Amino acid sequence: MRLLTRTKRTRLQDRAVWQAASLLLAYPDEQHSRRLDTVAGLLEHLDGKPAELLGRTLTALRKTDPLTAATAYVDTFDMRRRATMYLTYWTAGDTRNRGMAMLAFSSAYRRAGVEPPRNEGPDYLPVVLEFAATVDAESGRRLLVANRVPIDVLATALAAADSPYAHTIAAVAETLPAVSDQQVKRARELVETGPPTESVGLQPYSLTGPPREEG
Repeated sequence: MRLLTRTKRTRLQDRAVWQAASLLLAYPDEQHSRRLDTVAGLLEHLDGKPAELLGRTLTALRKTDPLTAATAYVDTFDMRRRATMYLTYWTAGDTRNRGMAMLAFSSAYRRAGVEPPRNEGPDYLPVVLEFAATVDAESGRRLLVANRVPIDVLATALAAADSPYAHTIAAVAETLPAVSDQQVKRARELVETGPPTESVGLQPYSLTGPPREEG
């Protein structure tokens, strides 16, 4: 009974971590302060390393005025392709395969009884985290585990940029199984070489993705 109770508690905590992470990774708009208050409330029910990591991001964002936070967010996630939160960008790049990769997310949402978001890519990490936290924890966990390599690539990029959001990605990683040597190697390769590219002679297939950098 104790084991079952502890397992249930761990699952509930994972969902709280995912919900807090989804809120912290949202664009700092007019609801920014309210979202941070919600995260603070969630942290009251968490402990251990995930709580510590999420708390670091929360503290950093609360110390930053909204305009500066919004500017930093755009600089971090929208102007740097290597810090994109669109997970299939790293597994499929701007190729025809990306459509099928996105379909896996949309199909998981529909099987759980919800429609994919209309104004955001189904592979957008905050969307995936929100789904895992509030709709279907097991299906959401499977999506996160299947995309552990992109998550680790994102974590590496944010850490290199000394971004406070790096702590949030690290907290999400704490809820997932340990990475294999193969996953570590693949993440390192993607950091060094970038995502896959389309074969010669084919037109790139792109749904939703990060903006192209100037120059």
